[in-house]
Formats: sequence, C-alpha cells, structure tokens
Amino acid sequence: MATLSGKFLALSGGVGGAKLVRGLAECLPPSQLQVVVNTADDFDYWGLRICPDLDSNLYALADLNDEQRGWGLRDESWVTLEAMRRLDDGQWFQLGDRDLATHLYRTQALAAGQSLTDVTRELGERLGCPAALLPMTEQRVATRVFTDMGELAFQEYFVRERCEPRVEKVVFDGLDTAQLNPAIISTLADPALRGIIICPSNPFLSVDPILSLPGCREALMQVNVPVVAISPIVSGAAVKGPAAKMMHELDIPRRAAAVAEYYGDLLDGFIIDSADAQQCDDIAQTGVACRAVPSMMTTLDSKRRLAEETLSLIEELV
Repeated sequence: MATLSGKFLALSGGVGGAKLVRGLAECLPPSQLQVVVNTADDFDYWGLRICPDLDSNLYALADLNDEQRGWGLRDESWVTLEAMRRLDDGQWFQLGDRDLATHLYRTQALAAGQSLTDVTRELGERLGCPAALLPMTEQRVATRVFTDMGELAFQEYFVRERCEPRVEKVVFDGLDTAQLNPAIISTLADPALRGIIICPSNPFLSVDPILSLPGCREALMQVNVPVVAISPIVSGAAVKGPAAKMMHELDIPRRAAAVAEYYGDLLDGFIIDSADAQQCDDIAQTGVACRAVPSMMTTLDSKRRLAEETLSLIEELV
C-alpha cells in the first residue's frame, strides 16, 4: 500500500477494536495515528483503577496481548488471584500478576494528581506502544446495563454474568459532567486530519459511550473528513462479544446494514464482511459508500489487510 499522508483518528472499544488498531499501526507511522478509547467500562477492583479497553489497545499495540485467551497479557501468571481466592472465593474478575503492575502504576499516578491521558501516554512509552491512545474523557463515565436481572454495572454484566441477562436498555452515568478529552478536540481541529475510523467494536457498549459525550457526535460531523466504520456483525453474528444478542433484545435486526443505520448520518463509508456483500446495495441507498471485504482478523496479516481496506476507502472518499 502506498504511503498515506495526514493523520487518522480511530474510535475503539476493547478486543475487537484493538485488533483493527493493531492493523492500522502496521500501516501508519506513530505520528499519523491516534486512538480514542472508551473509558465507560473503567471501574475500581481491589482498590485499583482498571481500564479494560485502554489496556486491550495498549497491550495489542505493544504486541503483549494474549491472542488465544483474547484479553490480558501473554505468558501471564495468576499467583495473586489464586491467593485472593483463598481469602475470598467471590473473586469474579481475573487480574494476572503482570497485568496488576499496569493497574498499580495507573492507580498510583492518578492518586498523585496525574491525568488519565498523561498516565496512559507514560504506560505506552514504557511498554512500547507505537500510537497515541487517548481516553475519551478525563471524567468518570460508567456504563449501566438494565436487564431482566435488574441494573448491573458493565463489568458485572459482561464478566460476572457472562452477558447472559436480557438487556432492556443501556445508560451512561456521568455524561452530564463529562467533557470530551481536549486532546481529541485538538486532533479534530488539526488541518492534517485525513479520516476518522470507527473500529468494529460493540456499537452500544463501546462506541456509544464515546459518541454520547456532549458535543462529540457533532464535532465528528463538522470535521470535513470521511468517517468510515467497520461492521462488528458478520452473517448475523457478532465476531466477539454480545453485540448480536443485544441487537435481538433491543429489536434491532441482526444485520451489518442495521449497524450502519444505527450510526446514521455520521457515516460516509461502511465496511462489511464479504459474507454480507448482498447488503451493500441497501447501505449504498442511504448515501453511505459500502465495501465488502474479508473482515475476520485472526492473524496480523489479516488485521493489516482490513486496515488497508479501511484506509483505501477513506482515500476514495476524500
């Protein structure tokens, strides 16, 4: 792929988004890629600030992530978790020994008055992350999932209950006082910005918290660059996580085209899997350019290829 000029801003959730972010980092030099990461999943556990989506992107970009398990660090050990379970068998969130160092460093730095943006930058520098990761906001926003079991914090729904409860609605607490990260506003105002990418993360749980920040969606639409999203739905199923299950429970058709419709007039382009190529015409009729390509990211090469297709579509739309 020819060398691209300009900067690109990606919006990402956790594991699914981090895969594409890794591919983008293979195509772009560090100075050309910034990644806005959902922080509405963040929570405190064992007295530590845990930022699951930030860490998924951090570990993936630094090539430290465990591809087989799908989360956390490669070659992890679990001595601390095992010891905690001997003291309290109600431990439901798994923190590995090496992963704990990340959370300890972050919690200590935040307690000393550093911003989450600065702490994330420092972690990236120390771990060898080749792109700038930007928390979506410096304020606390928390995803609350209302289910047939009652109201659950996101990690309770996602990890403890394994996404089994039926979802009735999703609410983001703290939006009334949250502000879009100033570093993101600066990037959107940068004349070198060439495109915005919405990674194939869960639209409801990972991307919506970012877009729901006051002024965020409007700011993205006002920037005169293409916005391209990648579908997390392939052949009616989610590549990872509960997106398809949630679509069914929220009475949204389990189709890639429904994801494009959900994002609405924010999009200029949409990438779907080759298996769903027949939906391209429906998407194109809404005025959104659509491209069907192999989108399953199982290897570094496949991540790079999907990133190349995404950047290529942006180039066509510029």
